[in-house]
Amino acid sequence: MRFILGSSSPRRKELLRELIDDFEVAKPDVDEAQLAGEDALDHVLRLSKAKASAVAHQQPAAPAGAPFVVLAADTVIIRPGSSGARTSLGKPDTPAEARETLVLLRGTPHTVATGFTLLSSDGRCVSRLVETKVCMRQYTDGEMDRYIATGDPFDKAGSYAIQDEVFRPAETVDGSYSNVVGLPLEVLRDELRAFGVPVKAA
Repeated sequence: MRFILGSSSPRRKELLRELIDDFEVAKPDVDEAQLAGEDALDHVLRLSKAKASAVAHQQPAAPAGAPFVVLAADTVIIRPGSSGARTSLGKPDTPAEARETLVLLRGTPHTVATGFTLLSSDGRCVSRLVETKVCMRQYTDGEMDRYIATGDPFDKAGSYAIQDEVFRPAETVDGSYSNVVGLPLEVLRDELRAFGVPVKAA
């Protein structure tokens, strides 16, 4: 059975290798824009389903095509808005946007939510949403600007990589650390086994 990661994220590829040795990578072509009035958690889960479906439709139909399972995911940074509503922080397009986000997050807690979907060629589908609470440290303006200058924030929701060993943005992490990086390996391991996908021993 083929296993396909529906993501071009190098971080997700690295994480998945902790569970599975042999998998393919396919980039889903979906509109990632949040719908008007859509809750941030609903958005991230909907995108994981849309990405999995898009990659599944790229595959040859049975009987010509081999059986497969697709994994797709989306991660979002969420913080409480002034009115109490949840607001999501996307990927920055410019250094100014990255700085604005990092200033907003500095010294405060937020939630990292990853939605992932497993979709098989025989129609089985499961979607899960995993949340991790992160509190950022009081990094200085200089630390923040040097980190932005590396270019690292520009493909990351929330403008940071928690695993960066120089910037070290987080003070505390409550929940799955790998979820903040891009895949909640603890939950994903159980769901893969339920799908009949062999995984490495913990």
